[in-house]
Amino acid sequence: MTTYIMLISWTEQGIKNLRDSPRRLDIAKKELEEMGGAFRAFYLTMGEWDMVAICEAPDDAVAARFALQLGMTSNVRTRTLKAFPEAAYREIIASLG
Repeated sequence: MTTYIMLISWTEQGIKNLRDSPRRLDIAKKELEEMGGAFRAFYLTMGEWDMVAICEAPDDAVAARFALQLGMTSNVRTRTLKAFPEAAYREIIASLG
């Protein structure tokens, strides 16, 4: 499984319906699970981003489909980062010669 860090911000519609946000999170978790992925951590944050989710997905296509599906709700906007674990980081750096 590949790890993805999702930076999430509410849209104007999402903030107007803020009290419904926990239910929407539960739905999103179930949808990602049905795609073969999972949420590993979720945080409400202060600063440029309103929330951060650490997710796993079988591949980039599933992660992209999930992010697009979230965007279609018009409640949030996302920015997704593919994360490489430390072992992969060390391997990539070592391969530079």
